[in-house]
Amino acid sequence: MSLRKGENAALVAAPVVLSVAVQGLAADVSALLLGADGKVRSDDDLVFYNHPAQDGVSIADSAVTADLARVPAGVDRVVVVASADPLQPGAVFTHAPQLTATQSGSPALLFTAPDFTSGETVVVLAELYRRGGGWKIRAVGQGYASGLAGLATDYGVDVEPDQPVASSALVPAQARRTSGSARPVVDLSKVERQAPGLLAPARQAGQALVDRGIADRRAAVYLILDHDWHMEEMYESFAVQAFAERVLALSANLDDDGTVPVIFSSGKEPFLEEIQLDNYRGRIGQLHTQVDWSWGDVAEAMRRAVGHYQESGAADPAFIVAQVGDEPWDKAEVRSLLQNTASLGVFWLFVGFGRGKLAFYKNLNASASATFTNVAFYDASKNPGSVPGEQFYAGLVEAFAAWMRP
Repeated sequence: MSLRKGENAALVAAPVVLSVAVQGLAADVSALLLGADGKVRSDDDLVFYNHPAQDGVSIADSAVTADLARVPAGVDRVVVVASADPLQPGAVFTHAPQLTATQSGSPALLFTAPDFTSGETVVVLAELYRRGGGWKIRAVGQGYASGLAGLATDYGVDVEPDQPVASSALVPAQARRTSGSARPVVDLSKVERQAPGLLAPARQAGQALVDRGIADRRAAVYLILDHDWHMEEMYESFAVQAFAERVLALSANLDDDGTVPVIFSSGKEPFLEEIQLDNYRGRIGQLHTQVDWSWGDVAEAMRRAVGHYQESGAADPAFIVAQVGDEPWDKAEVRSLLQNTASLGVFWLFVGFGRGKLAFYKNLNASASATFTNVAFYDASKNPGSVPGEQFYAGLVEAFAAWMRP
């Protein structure tokens, strides 16, 4: 049985062996035992060649074995990772590793991620996670431009200082290319201290603001996320989590409180929570499981964001980033909200990704008689994580910067 990226399958509470095959590259296989907060409970939860066993999870050569019946209740997930051998400088993945998961009496599960092209040195292949009293496996296949030390650090492992840690460990490789022009004027020491994994994208976001002449301007950043049923794959593949992290990194340059209110568009009662510099890892995955899948009411989520902004008493304008995966069912209501908020200091950026149709958002400003001065649309493609950092942030802030400039 084959799994595609983002797909999952049920497991029985028995040992499961996850074998990894890598072509053309010497690679190490490891595992991390994570709590419900997405972090290790202690440094011992990194299982690798120097610490080959922990609480029912062990590693031998290129295989991880997880005895699911022995994994403690405090472990919510087990992440399986392949990383380029650190003794081979410059080695990167080109062909994606292949993962085979086997359990006695059950068909083998095979997963091969798409090949990599952006200098990835570490790959999160799969995760075992608790669901409904049992266990499931999810095919992940996400590559990052860091080694094992960098990845482990971002999951909360205290790596020895002399190890080559990448401070932006969980930022995709495509988001690492930084401009050589003027540096952002915002002090990012808070990001470096609380969320080192976001430092690289925060610098890229800051550079985009510098390039467009608004590095000294401030705004309250909000994030609306589509929670329609057709977005399930994007949540399961961590695309929405990665997108939210990038928005949080932008917010660090516009608002120093390190917090972005997040509103899940789902039915008539949109769910509002927050993502912060000190809790962003796995945050979207934790929150969205509390929200039912439904035909999302974008207009209601928009009202919730505006209400929160007005109640906060913020003096700075609001930059509301609304991720959309399909057309709104109440287009007239959305148009009315856009018109009515033009005078409130609210700028709307609709960011499209997913499999749905987005013609409504793309054409909001297509007619001269229906131009919204406080609205823009950015097509982030079906996988926003594949968009290089400079290109992503340029699309995110271009129209907002024009609106902000006197």
